[in-house]
Amino acid sequence: MPTTDHSAPDGRRRLLILSASMGAGHDTVAAELARRAAARGHEAHVADVLRLLPNGLGTGLRRGYQASVRHLPWLYAGVYGAFLRGEPGRRPSGVPLARLAGDRLTQLVDRLDADVVVSVFHLAAQLTGHLRARGGLRVPSAVFLLDFAVHRQWLHPGNDRYLCLTDAAAEEVRRHLAVPVVTTGPVVAPAFRAPAPGAARWRERFARRAPGRPPVLLSAGAWGAASRPAATARLLAAGGYLPVVLCGRDERLLARLSREPAVLALGWVDDMPGLLAACHALVDNAAGQTAVQALAAGLPVIGHRPLPGHGAEGVRRMADLGLSEPAPDGPALLTALTRLREDSPTRTTRVTRGHALFRGDALDSVTDL
Repeated sequence: MPTTDHSAPDGRRRLLILSASMGAGHDTVAAELARRAAARGHEAHVADVLRLLPNGLGTGLRRGYQASVRHLPWLYAGVYGAFLRGEPGRRPSGVPLARLAGDRLTQLVDRLDADVVVSVFHLAAQLTGHLRARGGLRVPSAVFLLDFAVHRQWLHPGNDRYLCLTDAAAEEVRRHLAVPVVTTGPVVAPAFRAPAPGAARWRERFARRAPGRPPVLLSAGAWGAASRPAATARLLAAGGYLPVVLCGRDERLLARLSREPAVLALGWVDDMPGLLAACHALVDNAAGQTAVQALAAGLPVIGHRPLPGHGAEGVRRMADLGLSEPAPDGPALLTALTRLREDSPTRTTRVTRGHALFRGDALDSVTDL
């Protein structure tokens, strides 16, 4: 793998971060990495790997994935099982699709004079690994594997370094690849790990809406992908809680849940640190960026009605690590919430485990390549 050291003599680096507009999680991580790089005097550029694919393929992939997770979950479960699940046996590779973006990526690297490429999406990891293995990418490639569950499309032996959320994920990567692997923990903005000034405003809003009812946050992701959110919200309301539903950018879901009298439905929220700090718990279905933001903010997480494929596997991995509690049905959800009462040993333990996940700065493992 040829590597040219052409960075500035003062140690500044030029980073190209490859994300993907699949929901908001990947872009959120990419933006935070870019912010950290700029704060250290480096130069960072973020590119959407889907836009590097020719003939509108990226747009088609995004629309197909969005439609399947929202309306045809059984279809996405089949795709995940065929292409991504890390079980033994031969499975289709993502390289043929990824390599279609190869020329555009190498041109972008040359134009930006990048020193390192960082992938935060699995298709990008396939692309950089393929190019590095064949000498088509002249600079090192790092992969920030931002899922709790490691699926096979993240893995390519051509990449120079893998950064993982947990030791368990890092060990799984090592079982498959003979490349350096580092456990860094998640990447979230500093505001999630600091006192949240906006929390008081959220608490006031909750108290006006439902005095005395602990607010429980339900996440449907940026695309409003959730299984029976109205039924879950009604269950919480009947149990004495205020259901606060994050509808993302799904206007239809927001309108539908806004008609539920006991539910506080929210569209896109800019003050997530304040919102998380003001809630009693997060009911999560994807083990994605909202879940790790909650862990950073000290908000306990409960896995309930997970999305198929990577969502279900991620929720299960979080539970196995003691970072969340699985609730397979309604009664289990209410029981889990009861155990998380303020100052309870269960809540204290879960908050402590969540904070311990954040052990380093992923950027350190990128800029020293």
